[in-house]
Amino acid sequence: MRNRKWHILREHSETGEVITLCCEQPPRFDVAAQADLPAGNPVRLAHQIRQDMWRMLQSMRGYSPVVRLEAQGQGWRVTAGGRVLGKVPPGTADRISDLLENQSKRGRWVAHSNRRAGKK
Repeated sequence: MRNRKWHILREHSETGEVITLCCEQPPRFDVAAQADLPAGNPVRLAHQIRQDMWRMLQSMRGYSPVVRLEAQGQGWRVTAGGRVLGKVPPGTADRISDLLENQSKRGRWVAHSNRRAGKK
């Protein structure tokens, strides 16, 4: 993937803060899946999810990842997927859902999101 600047859009909803990480504006979900994650730095979480999603879907023509985190109780409701120029291959949403439910990746994302800046 080219070195692009990522847009971090911040909004507020009835439940609290909403963070959307996207490369192209406006963000669009042609394909998406959702999951709930525990609290953590939303921007760090979004970048970690985006990286793993990109690794999985980078061969899909015209794919541009989008990750949205909406505050929900003591954590985040994650919507992950993105924009696709052309036809979305069958089963793509299921693949994203499987990624979001992968316990080892979830653990890594949450651990990374809870690190303090400058600490490893």
